[in-house]
Amino acid sequence: MATNIGIMDAAYFVGRSEILSWINSTLQLSLSKVEEACSGAVHCQLLDAAHPGIVPMHKVNFDAKNEYEMIQNYKVLQDVFNKLKITKHIEVSKLVKGRPLDNLEFMQWMKRYCDSVNSGQNMYNALERREVCRGGRETSKKSANSQASTKGSSSQRPQSSHNSRRTEVSNANPTNQAVKVARAPSAGGPAYEEKITELKLSIDSLEKERDFYFAKLRDIEILCQTPEIEHSPIVGAIQKILYAADDDGTAVAEAQAMLSVGHKEIEGLSPIAEVSEEKSSSETHKRKNIANIDFDAAGIATLSPRQRLSDISDVHCSGSPLMTC
Repeated sequence: MATNIGIMDAAYFVGRSEILSWINSTLQLSLSKVEEACSGAVHCQLLDAAHPGIVPMHKVNFDAKNEYEMIQNYKVLQDVFNKLKITKHIEVSKLVKGRPLDNLEFMQWMKRYCDSVNSGQNMYNALERREVCRGGRETSKKSANSQASTKGSSSQRPQSSHNSRRTEVSNANPTNQAVKVARAPSAGGPAYEEKITELKLSIDSLEKERDFYFAKLRDIEILCQTPEIEHSPIVGAIQKILYAADDDGTAVAEAQAMLSVGHKEIEGLSPIAEVSEEKSSSETHKRKNIANIDFDAAGIATLSPRQRLSDISDVHCSGSPLMTC
């Protein structure tokens, strides 16, 4: 049972048609787009199908149209997640917008989770459980009517196509040709809708990637504005590239030049070399003083006691102006 799966998991490569077929067959609905489940009510009932009785279905609103109503459904879903100790993060602010890609990704995760829990062995009465929900009966009626109309249209297609062929063979006139031309765009309608949906998904994916990299650049900008490093050469070079208006590659060259100049200035004004020279000179001076002290001590040791007394008396006489020697 996987509550968190990677973005490269096989679950995220399940197509929209398979997702819709799974939702409609499990809950006896007639959704035509994944984003129609953005209210959160479908997610709640899918989780109720995986764990029968754990979702308080009387709190679920299938008639939610506004965002604040949808958020209530997602609160119910989050409470159930907490009970089941599911750590999956629900991006409510994105799902309620009805964006195709976000809703598709979350529904792909829902399918993976429900399949890992249920494995298709549980018999679930979706209509009965939906009766207690707000707007549940209306949703069931709409789904039943939609399924009935779909079956009726599919049963009438062979007969209508046979009649149209017979009419085309018997009446080959300009009027029938005009009818053919008029029917061509309507026949290609579903294909166009499919293409539009794919383009929307592609746009959503590109927008998410754009927002991701923009957030990274913003973090770098905030870091460069830190007072401790704001005036360093490398931060200036980064800002040079970050705020470059032209995309001709000159910003990188200018940034490298700034770094090289800053490096030379640091080498010319290095305080470490000056400190080391002062330290070496002071150590040399100390060594000379120590050598002189040792030399004086050795000289004193070689003198005779009488010479030492005479030296001391000389020091006393020279140190006092009142004494005459």
